[in-house]
Amino acid sequence: MNIVGYGGGTDSTAMLVGLWQHHVPVDLILFADPGGEQPHTYHYLRIMDQWLQAHGMPGITQVWYTEKNGQRLTLERECLRSASLPSIAYGHKKCSLKHKVAPQEKFCAHYPPCQEVWDRGEKAVKLIGYDAGEEKRRLGALPHDLADRRYQKEYPLMEWGWDRNRCIQEIRNAGLPLPGKSSCFFCPSMKRREIRTLYHRYPDLLERALAIEDRARPNLLTVRGLGRNYAWRDFIEADQAQLAIPEVFAEDDLPCSCGGEIKAMKGSEVVTDGLASCGSQDRAGRTHK
Repeated sequence: MNIVGYGGGTDSTAMLVGLWQHHVPVDLILFADPGGEQPHTYHYLRIMDQWLQAHGMPGITQVWYTEKNGQRLTLERECLRSASLPSIAYGHKKCSLKHKVAPQEKFCAHYPPCQEVWDRGEKAVKLIGYDAGEEKRRLGALPHDLADRRYQKEYPLMEWGWDRNRCIQEIRNAGLPLPGKSSCFFCPSMKRREIRTLYHRYPDLLERALAIEDRARPNLLTVRGLGRNYAWRDFIEADQAQLAIPEVFAEDDLPCSCGGEIKAMKGSEVVTDGLASCGSQDRAGRTHK
């Protein structure tokens, strides 16, 4: 039972391409949606799902965090409700564990093929997309990997020796556009140029990010805002005069490769109907709570 946790970024996309190239069977591909991914990621999911199915691989199954009452809870709503920032702003990874890892674990726990593997006393194989330049990251995960009773962790990109540049090249060789960076539109790890991208391309998302920050700011003691040592609102207001000039942010300096619309893949038709908004996008593949 081979499971891929697809993150929608360069490494996990290259891993799927490589698994097809190396004839490694894949039984399940999961994408955990925190509800606040950037539009180019949601758009890319449709492209990737078409590529996978055209190459005889399973489609992308989307999962998300639900509360005890069965209602979906997005990370954005959680932050607004608790008047706090995503936990990574405070130096923790609770937001990723809760909204990325936990939904996948819950899905697998109720997925009959996984249950059958565990009932036989075996482990399911979880394929992880760390590229060949991330050995330190893999070593950091080693204690948890060894203690995991349900999953055997494997790192195909490292096994193949694919570093970041090789990953990019293999994605292009497969006829796919580059996916761009996968992150929430209010992620505290975003760089200033990425905040500027929101200002220019997705002002509605920027306003939603600032609403999270504004609601949390009265409660902040150790950080100043979404930028940790600075508030996004202060940065935007200080930079507004320059940001008002459309040419200030070059098209080729954007943090994703979409260029407004992602072009059709080679060998298949993909409708480029613009980038869907985070709240109303058509979802690729199957969806599961």
